Amino acid sequence: MKRIGVLTSGGDAPGMNAAVRSVVRSALSKGIQVMGIHHGYSGLMNKEITELNARSVSDIIHRGGTILYSARCPEFRKEEGVEKAVEVCKEFGIEGIIVIGGDGSFRGARDLSLKGIPCVGVPATIDNDISSTDYTIGFDTAMNTVVDMVDRLRDTAQSHERCSVVEVMGRHAGHLALQAGIAVGAISILVPEIQCDIKEVCKKIDIARKDGKKHFIIVVAEGFETTVNDIAKIVEVMTGVESRATILGHVQRGGNPTVRDRVMASYLGHAAVDLVCQGIGNRVVGYQKGEIVDFDIYEALQMVKPFPFDRYKIADIISM
Repeated sequence: MKRIGVLTSGGDAPGMNAAVRSVVRSALSKGIQVMGIHHGYSGLMNKEITELNARSVSDIIHRGGTILYSARCPEFRKEEGVEKAVEVCKEFGIEGIIVIGGDGSFRGARDLSLKGIPCVGVPATIDNDISSTDYTIGFDTAMNTVVDMVDRLRDTAQSHERCSVVEVMGRHAGHLALQAGIAVGAISILVPEIQCDIKEVCKKIDIARKDGKKHFIIVVAEGFETTVNDIAKIVEVMTGVESRATILGHVQRGGNPTVRDRVMASYLGHAAVDLVCQGIGNRVVGYQKGEIVDFDIYEALQMVKPFPFDRYKIADIISM
């Protein structure tokens, strides 16, 4: 193999740049040229492709976001879009592609692999909801960002004896809410995987108030059935504690990646290059039980990542 491509797709995650850097330098060490594909699959179809070298990826390991940019591409979900992308690969001499992103990005990688362009996926999403890996690039940084923001909110909640109801990302998965909620000492963590009556949350607050606690944090995943604004209103009415809702939003995606995200991105990027340079495609690399692993993309997409109910129970026990 003489030339490969690398792209980032889907929601951006801190550590994507570290993965791009690893892919480029690992490939160059094997004498393989790397083409950077801008704006994901959309950029591939529109020929937004430039060569990357060791210097073009210098000083990016510490930067959040992605220097290759990212974009959604509904057109690529269609057969014609995939065929167009294959033709562009042939035109540019791209013999394989490293795809850095989430489940949706991997489906595109699978489609290209089946059309003769070997693709390897590198898991990067702050939700940590990819079933074939214990850890996804960006998760640790996002958790640290949430903790930092909630710690700031805690200062004002404590000063005014309020309840702060904080929404974090996690439309379909509560991993980020759970881990961050434990780290900030939330009295309650609300996630889409578990039904919860807000009245029970209010009872916990009442019990804690009788024990002398004066301010409270509730962490809510965005996919939970009740909005943070409604939760804050219910809590205030039922407990008498002034309650404020805060939506952290896209600040969770930004910021310099943590050490863990930089290192993990570097390992996974290197592993992806090892595979694609052997002409092995339709794979996704991951991290399980301390080891770098890889799976068939179809197999990986069929896996179900269980929610850690035991850890949720621990969070509930120690929340008082």
